[in-house]
Amino acid sequence: MSEADPKISKTDSEAAPAPAPAAVAPNAATGATAPAGPKRAWRRWALMLSVPLVLLLVGGYFWLTSGRYVSTDNAYVQQDMVPVASQVNGPIVEVLVHENQFVRRGDVLFRIDPQPYRIALAQAEAQIAGAQVQVNRTMTETAESVVDITGAERNLDFTQRNFERYAALMSRGFTTRVQYDQARHAVDEARERLANARAEAATARAAIAPGPVSNQPALQAAQVARQQALLNLSRTEVRAPADGYISQTERLQVGGAAVGGVPLVTIVRSATTYVEANYKETDLADMFVGQPAEIELDAYPGVEIRGHVESIGRGTGSQFSLLPAQNANGNWVKVTQRVPVRIAIDGDPGRPMIAGLSANVWVDIRQRPPQRPQQSAAAQHR
Repeated sequence: MSEADPKISKTDSEAAPAPAPAAVAPNAATGATAPAGPKRAWRRWALMLSVPLVLLLVGGYFWLTSGRYVSTDNAYVQQDMVPVASQVNGPIVEVLVHENQFVRRGDVLFRIDPQPYRIALAQAEAQIAGAQVQVNRTMTETAESVVDITGAERNLDFTQRNFERYAALMSRGFTTRVQYDQARHAVDEARERLANARAEAATARAAIAPGPVSNQPALQAAQVARQQALLNLSRTEVRAPADGYISQTERLQVGGAAVGGVPLVTIVRSATTYVEANYKETDLADMFVGQPAEIELDAYPGVEIRGHVESIGRGTGSQFSLLPAQNANGNWVKVTQRVPVRIAIDGDPGRPMIAGLSANVWVDIRQRPPQRPQQSAAAQHR
């Protein structure tokens, strides 16, 4: 194409865009305008550098914290629970507590009809009186047996001398054979009487124990029966065995029957609150008693509770189940076991701790506290 062609040259010159004027920015001091290009470039460079920096910080955080905590969501709040049962049978006549009421140890929870046990106490006291009479009678009989022995000995001595006289007369022919036989028979009867008196005295002495009257077996048995009756009467008032909150009172109703040994209510001991975290066996390699822990309850999201490892279970959950796994058979399948770890709560959590609440637990395994003496001894034994 020729440069002398004016049509083509004009067309190209018209189609070519004119260069854009440089952007200007007003100057606050002089009112003049300044170029805006360097500021836009600085923002672009800042954006390009901030993205890798954020990624680097996030990666560094995960690198620093990875492997520091072992966590589990298989954890629950636990509290010691004391089932309360009556020790005697009978109908309930009075209930003094209600659901979720706080009670102190020794407070009366409910009462059982005491009338049958008062009657039993009266019978026991009557048995004591009867035993006292029996002991006095036995002691009197023992004293009388001593007197009987003395009389029998004197009678035997008299009949023996009388028989000797009849024997002398018989040898001289001054008495009859009948009188001689009667005298000899009297001696035999006196000997039998003495033997009977001695046997009765031995029997009377055997019925009395050495020592004062209070040591006599019959009297002691009656006194023990009275003590048992008093104990049963006192047990008609069922008292709280520990401090805590009353729960499951629906079975505790006036007119209901209390059966000895069957729990009627439960006391939840809030003072013994802890968290039972069931960790996998693969998480226990670096876990030790005393390591700090963080707890978060599903019921109180955002509330962090501090604690520490109080103890590590001595058996997996399957070992304490009702039907433990039988691994020595042909259908064995390896399953990761879980070990209960008790997490003690440090301080006041500030919110009510309810037994059974779900929790998430993180244990800091980077900190390794000094082992307890029993742990060191166990390590040396191994």
